[in-house]
Amino acid sequence: MSVEIDKQNSVILPEAVFIIGTYDEAGVPNAMNAAWGTQTDFNEITISLSKHKTTDNIEKTGAFTVAFGTVDTVTICDYFGVETGNKVNKIEVAGCHVRKSDKVNAPIIEEFPLTLECKVKSWNVDEGILVGEIVAETADDSIITDGRVDLDKMKPIIYDSAIHAYRGIGPVIATAFEEGLKIKMTEKQWDSQ
Repeated sequence: MSVEIDKQNSVILPEAVFIIGTYDEAGVPNAMNAAWGTQTDFNEITISLSKHKTTDNIEKTGAFTVAFGTVDTVTICDYFGVETGNKVNKIEVAGCHVRKSDKVNAPIIEEFPLTLECKVKSWNVDEGILVGEIVAETADDSIITDGRVDLDKMKPIIYDSAIHAYRGIGPVIATAFEEGLKIKMTEKQWDSQ
């Protein structure tokens, strides 16, 4: 039996928990929680954003960072989503530590182990679509295994829009570009009959 769900409550999974970092015109860091985004090319990220202090900052600086929410940072992530940077300095209130990116005019929030450093490629204010060119990626050595980001160590989270909750990402269940070969092998056997 199927149940029709109101399109306003559509669930598209997974929704990453992105923390967008920016500086305002006075160099004060700001951060916001955003979920509607994805990688759209090898060095490109696209995020849907409505008007915020963050978008004002992006328009002025042409740069931003994207940190990934983790199990260890979930409280900070949620705070960055429920408070507005127009009223308080969220970075300061959350007790976060910031350093300036070497590559773009945006902050790296040190509590987050993985951060993309981005230049604005395009920003459609009317549609709220931000496209960033990823010019650098910074990872804490605590989440690196054999020179690569280890998601088991990082413990990233996703946003579950159906129930307004954060979920952890589980263990590896199959190897990409290998699992499907099982069917391909069956296909060859089937063709030989």
